[in-house]
Amino acid sequence: MQTLGLCGLLLTGLLASAPVTEAAARPAHTVTYDKYSLELDGKRLYVWSGEFHYWRLPSPDLWRDVLQKMKAAGFNAVSIYFDWGFHSPKQGVYDFTGIRDVGKLLDIARQTGIYVIARPGPYINAETDSGGFPGWLTQQAGLARTSAPDYVAAAKEWFTAIDAVLKRHQVTDGGGPIVLYQVENEYSGTVLDAGYMQALADKARADGITVPLFHNDVWPGGKWAPGKPGAPDLYAFDGYPNLFDCRNPQAWKPAPDFRWTRPVSPDTPMFVAEFQGGSFDPWGGPGYDKCRELTDASFENVFYKNNIASGLTLQNFYMTYGGTSWGWLPDPNVVYTSYDYGAAISEARQLGPKYDEQKRIGYFTQAVETLTKTDPGPDIAAVNPAVTLKTQSNPDTRTQFVLAQHKDTTSTTHERTTFPLTVPDGTYPAVPQQGALDVDGREAKLLVAGYDLGGQRLVYSTSELMTHARIGGRDTAVLYGGAGQDGETVLRYPSEPKVTVLDGSVDHAWDAARGDLRLDYRHGGPARVRVEGGGRAPLELLIADTAASAAFWKQDTAAGPVLERGADLVRTATATGPLLALTGDTSRAGDLEVWAPPSVRWVTWNGRPLPVTRTAAGTLRGRLDGSAPVTLPALTGWRTQYETPERQPDFDDTPWTAADHTTTNNPAKPPAGQPVLNADDYGFHHGDVWYRGHFSSTGTETAVTLNGITGNQGVYSVWLNGTYLGSSGGGTHEFAIPAGTLKPDDVLSVLLENMGHNEDWDVNDAHKQPRGLVSAAFTGGTPDVHWKIQGALGGEDLADPVRGPFNNGGLYGERAGWSLPGFPDRGWQRTSLPAARTEPGVTWYRTEFSLHLPAGQDTAVGLRIDDDPALVYRAQIFVNGWNLGRYLNNVGPQHVFSLPTGILRADGRNTIAIASWGDGPRGLGRVGLVDLGTHRGGVPVADVPSPAYRGR
Repeated sequence: MQTLGLCGLLLTGLLASAPVTEAAARPAHTVTYDKYSLELDGKRLYVWSGEFHYWRLPSPDLWRDVLQKMKAAGFNAVSIYFDWGFHSPKQGVYDFTGIRDVGKLLDIARQTGIYVIARPGPYINAETDSGGFPGWLTQQAGLARTSAPDYVAAAKEWFTAIDAVLKRHQVTDGGGPIVLYQVENEYSGTVLDAGYMQALADKARADGITVPLFHNDVWPGGKWAPGKPGAPDLYAFDGYPNLFDCRNPQAWKPAPDFRWTRPVSPDTPMFVAEFQGGSFDPWGGPGYDKCRELTDASFENVFYKNNIASGLTLQNFYMTYGGTSWGWLPDPNVVYTSYDYGAAISEARQLGPKYDEQKRIGYFTQAVETLTKTDPGPDIAAVNPAVTLKTQSNPDTRTQFVLAQHKDTTSTTHERTTFPLTVPDGTYPAVPQQGALDVDGREAKLLVAGYDLGGQRLVYSTSELMTHARIGGRDTAVLYGGAGQDGETVLRYPSEPKVTVLDGSVDHAWDAARGDLRLDYRHGGPARVRVEGGGRAPLELLIADTAASAAFWKQDTAAGPVLERGADLVRTATATGPLLALTGDTSRAGDLEVWAPPSVRWVTWNGRPLPVTRTAAGTLRGRLDGSAPVTLPALTGWRTQYETPERQPDFDDTPWTAADHTTTNNPAKPPAGQPVLNADDYGFHHGDVWYRGHFSSTGTETAVTLNGITGNQGVYSVWLNGTYLGSSGGGTHEFAIPAGTLKPDDVLSVLLENMGHNEDWDVNDAHKQPRGLVSAAFTGGTPDVHWKIQGALGGEDLADPVRGPFNNGGLYGERAGWSLPGFPDRGWQRTSLPAARTEPGVTWYRTEFSLHLPAGQDTAVGLRIDDDPALVYRAQIFVNGWNLGRYLNNVGPQHVFSLPTGILRADGRNTIAIASWGDGPRGLGRVGLVDLGTHRGGVPVADVPSPAYRGR
């Protein structure tokens, strides 16, 4: 009978927790603000946001995974750039389907319960190709990011397309999660066109955008502050105090005190639209592990708390999940394929200490409502002058927030101190009263004093408050501090309460004169203290060291808040009568303890009943399974085929485009007498491009000098009548013509790699720098050269709209479908890896393998290439037709490439195709699969449509 009841409740719970496809009319909300904070329906909101780019994760079901992980860490908002170029391969053409379905993304955000800060540009920077501009925009005459008519018309075209989606998902219209909308991005430098900014704001409003508009100043200098011409509603700024050199990750810069920025925009809340959550890493850089170290949990601890203590109530961290700049998305000057960014959630969607620290602070910002309205208070003089204490106070409740840290925030010394404290409850000459406050190297403590913690009165605590909630009529709070550090908490009661220490060692003392209950302890494994009576509601304190606090999770349900301890991740909680349905992830078996309303008797975990028992403390405890072992197959059965037929003089280039333009809108003009060779002028914006120049030689030519602009780390290779002349990095290079190479009718063949377009950071049309050949000149003759050009199949008229404009370039194999699953490669030669190269040019390697990963698990799989770094070659990595990586063997640093589930078939057949380009002895090194992290749980992930070869 009990089993039947549980099954019925289980079904009810599953239905209740299932994603809502489309609700009936949802209520509209108001979004307002004052100098303190944003307000939603009149209630103050501390915005704790992280940056996420859907276009760097081309598996839509995984968007839910990332957003759930953010929500579980206390984030109540996500900031999203919308990449114009990702959606528009051609002027007037916009795609919002498949991996570009931003409506689905916004629905997932709403279902997850997380607000969205929408950032549609039109310029976004973001270390991406052209800073988010579409390739076709390079052909405009007007200066981008100004009031130039052709540019403004194009920008409005983009706003019309993207705003049609965004306006349906605003909180103000009841349709979704969008709470703020950014106009432009980091618009600074010598060109500041107020008319342009006003035109964008007016267009957004005309399109139906009703939430507040803002702009992010590149630093808090007051550009675009409200009241200035062209300024939006809110002022925001960026902050990257540790900069971007990951080679020396222990070299910190001082933490900024942003209180000085208050006069910049005195009537709007203090808002950092991008604060450092990691760092980009360039080709040849030290790798993202070093960037994660540069901005590690200690960095978050010090810098993010400094922001809170400066009065900021809107913080967005760039990045929280970086993802992958797959295909030809990267700006080659600053990043390679991985955009891991050293973020709190890794490229492979794994969690670590940075995530834990963001969760501790995030939970605090959401639990302590008085934090949303504070004014600067006087600094407190610590007994130890190496420690400083600055304060913020709520003017209504007089709650104090005390930031204790080193005077030199870069210091690595351990300090101990006491300090005087005056709160509405009294004056305390020395806090703590027993022992001392520990401040470890590169640590900050954000302490709370004079605070109504639910039904309790917290006088002060030298522990940090992670979260608190009223659960089952009892106030429950989680406090934490460094392992082995002393802690002291003082609570005010009308009369002496009863104290019961359930776990750990905690001393208590009663001061009848003040009505203070003082608890003294040392932070370690969680201690448990129950306080009852004394004229207040019951209280349970959970006191942990910093590491142990990471095991706590909190959610809000219809039945009230719930708290859990254990599991690697608790994603969601849904209460239905006596049933609590939890979802989450585990990597190893372990206990799960649940603090829930007394009505809850049964628990499910990921849809399955979880046997639980009621503990003496009144919680529920069960045992969770860990993940099943995963064995990845070896990659064998390789087949190979050399391509590059375009090098041969008899190759038929009749269908190619004639490169015969004599004029261009591009600021860079060709030399006199030569045609425009810029690939963008002919609609080939991404990836490799071929040129074939036909000419009749005199026989006296001894060399040809080419200027090929590739972008950082690019290359071009040259053949004359099928004879290889050599390769060069981007720029001008002279290639000698060997004797006997010339013929009466000659063909110069050039394969050039477009690594990507520059960003337009300085508003100088840097994104328009040509890609491709610019000029050709012969030594010993002046033949008239007639050029043909070929790039990605279809150019701007995409042959593969599912994968989109950034997936393919113009290699012969790409145009012939060699990268696609189902291509008939049985006629190719068998090989094993590592493999030698037979001749200069491009060689392809293909294999297939089956995966049967355990059901109900989330295994992040990567592809690894290893080889001698002295060997010079580069490769493109296609998985089921998707260009998921570009590998430069002699440059690095990337050797492991994340393969998103959905593109990678977790239970099915997969195809890998790798195109290797070089002129050295190596074709391709060792290639294998690696497990980047396995957890039982995850989210359901459907296979991403991946069109197969259909004959070409």
